[in-house]
Amino acid sequence: MKKYDYKQNAYYLIYLIRCVLHNKIPTREKLDKIDLEQLFYVASAHTLSAVVAYALESAGIYDKAFSEAKNKAIRKNILLDVERERVFAEFEKAGIWYMPLKGIILKDYYPRIGMRQMADNDFLIDKKRQSDIKDIMTFCGFENKQYNISKHDVYFKEPVSNFQMHVSLFDANPNDPLYNYFKDIDKRLITKDSSRFARCFTNEDFYIYIKAHEYKHYSSSGTGLRSLVDTYVYIKKFGDVLDWDYLTAEFTKIGINDYEIKSRLLAMDLFNGKMLNDDEKELLNYYIFSGTYGKIENGVKNSVLKNSNSKLKYILSRMILPMDAINKSYPLFYKYRILLPFLPIYRLVRNRNLKRIKTEIITLMKF
Repeated sequence: MKKYDYKQNAYYLIYLIRCVLHNKIPTREKLDKIDLEQLFYVASAHTLSAVVAYALESAGIYDKAFSEAKNKAIRKNILLDVERERVFAEFEKAGIWYMPLKGIILKDYYPRIGMRQMADNDFLIDKKRQSDIKDIMTFCGFENKQYNISKHDVYFKEPVSNFQMHVSLFDANPNDPLYNYFKDIDKRLITKDSSRFARCFTNEDFYIYIKAHEYKHYSSSGTGLRSLVDTYVYIKKFGDVLDWDYLTAEFTKIGINDYEIKSRLLAMDLFNGKMLNDDEKELLNYYIFSGTYGKIENGVKNSVLKNSNSKLKYILSRMILPMDAINKSYPLFYKYRILLPFLPIYRLVRNRNLKRIKTEIITLMKF
């Protein structure tokens, strides 16, 4: 799809989401201009096809691709809820504290079930009980896909239950303000009234977390329109009661206050149907062409800029890993350090995502 057509369909997507959020039926005049196949492509890239299905169905349009996406999202929500409650019951019996994250919370603030699509369920867990949690997940029928090699362990159960158990909210990096701010977050969590071991953020701290997580994506490979919808939905629900003096102080501490303001104002203007100024239009373009989880091209460009605009520094940062990362991902090379000069070659040979490498090289040549 050409860039112009992609952007036009993104604007149709925004219009339909706005209709859902304000409980309005899309106009026939607008619907007649939409190519549903192109719209589905763009909506899927931003993980927003289910919410669009609700908008179309309110106008009597039952497109197969959109309806299937909505039904799959509803089914997945239900299955994840069932599996999550079973796991939580086992955590309670074992005396392990836990906290649901991101979409698990946000989905309940959307108007209808399935509107907030999710790839997986994320939780923060007690790192001291990591091995006990592994035993519990196995008992509950989950297969361990990743254990103790990053900030989260990964478990999967057929057909769609993908659970990520976080021992840290951000990758360990003493130079990262976000990591430093959240590394001891467990001390600031509160206990939910209905449970002894379930934890949650305050409304303010949850908003800080979702914006910090969003910014991590935004400043690397980018983030898509769903982030703006999340912000809008959350602010519409809690904006009037949030402690904005506290939020401004905390966002300033981690260096993202300017981003929070700009992204929030964009979300509110966009889904309230207000005219965007030139700066907001430029920012919106970045979201539109990033997709849900960002683009490799954005990641390369942003990383080069962070490395003093040096392509050489970027290349070296991709080739030379920190020792803790080598220890987790390539323990043999960590143990026998005489092999370290050969690690870049080994990683290149073993890398299955050759398309990503090709994209990185092309982007570097153009940038």
